[in-house]
Amino acid sequence: MMGSYFIDVATTMNILFIHQNFPAQFKFLAPALVRQGHVVHALCMRQPSHAGQWQGVQVHTYKAERGSAADVHPWVKDFEAKVIRGQACWEAAQALKAQGFVPDVIIAHHGWGESLFLKDVWPHAKLGIYCEFFYNQHGADAGFDPEFPVREQGNANRLRLKNLNNLLHFDDADAGISPTHWQASTFPEPFRNRITVVHDGIDTQAVAPNPAVRLTLKTSAGQQISLSRQNEVVTFVNRNLEPYRGYHVFMRALPELLRRKPQARILIVGGDDVSYGARPEGGRKWKDIFASEVRPQISDSDWSRVHFLGTVPYQYFIPLLQLSSVHVYLTYPFVLSWSLLEAMSAGCAIVASDTKPLHEVIRHDETGRLVNFFDPAELAQQVCALLDDPAARQRLGANARALATSTYDLNTVCLPRQLDWVTALGRVIM
Repeated sequence: MMGSYFIDVATTMNILFIHQNFPAQFKFLAPALVRQGHVVHALCMRQPSHAGQWQGVQVHTYKAERGSAADVHPWVKDFEAKVIRGQACWEAAQALKAQGFVPDVIIAHHGWGESLFLKDVWPHAKLGIYCEFFYNQHGADAGFDPEFPVREQGNANRLRLKNLNNLLHFDDADAGISPTHWQASTFPEPFRNRITVVHDGIDTQAVAPNPAVRLTLKTSAGQQISLSRQNEVVTFVNRNLEPYRGYHVFMRALPELLRRKPQARILIVGGDDVSYGARPEGGRKWKDIFASEVRPQISDSDWSRVHFLGTVPYQYFIPLLQLSSVHVYLTYPFVLSWSLLEAMSAGCAIVASDTKPLHEVIRHDETGRLVNFFDPAELAQQVCALLDDPAARQRLGANARALATSTYDLNTVCLPRQLDWVTALGRVIM
């Protein structure tokens, strides 16, 4: 064929999403592509609530028929699990192909291995992968917290093999998308040059300050308390309460914080499972371990002001952020949580750990305050200082919201850029 030219297929694309927990990070992007007129399908692990159709997306489910072998080498146990999921997704893709569906573009969160073999089913489809994190032996989460050293012999070897899934995708993927510059920076060259940084997006109109907000909570003693912006409220939010997100540091700051602020209410959101890192020994829960550690230092009356709320439905989560006087966010050098940007969008005054993922969004004493991750005393001091300074809270919260709306707004910034990325991915060079 003589010469080359671009054919823009964006108006007629068949698009396939891959995510074991679909829609997850694609909950805004997939319906937006439907609204543009594309034919959109998704493959995910078996979730009956999503089977069939979801906001115009045809959702197909699959499940792995087996788990990892008990005697598999521990260094490759993670990769075996990804291969098992990849096989299950590959079989579902074969069935979808037999029904006549041929995607122009596949967009996959490849972290669990589902998309490992999809190019073998549709070799001409363009593959874009969601680049959440690349494991590194230095400069990220591994070895960051000396309180929890990795005792497993050969851990560096295990980490190297943990990246097999990433490395195998680099050969197949045509492009990547990553929510933050720091997360993209964990990926090695030359693939890093193919990663576009666009956050998933925050609906800053829905997540906005509300001075009139009120929230009624039931305490562990069965009493109801009603809180408003007139109360001193400190919030701490994570999917699960665990060291990766600084739960141990936050709990160790509580005795001093509660002593100095006798009216403050502490609202802690998060489950008692583990999302990241190792589980504690003996079947215990990180939540209980660190609560038990600090409890002898806290009087009964002060402890009654600490409220563990568990996992909170989203319709109550936003009022909780709007209620916050000071929001605390701590993390290892790891994936940045949506909840931080939602707190910024809600206008929270934020105290955060001075770790690399935070440097993109928290500028010290401009959009929040940064503290040493390992220093509970400094954390307590900064939280108390902000509780005593309404003007500083107002300034930091307003600046945090301004950054959220200008850089991370779903409808004006992130979603248009995501759609542009999909359009570019769908261009065919002939």
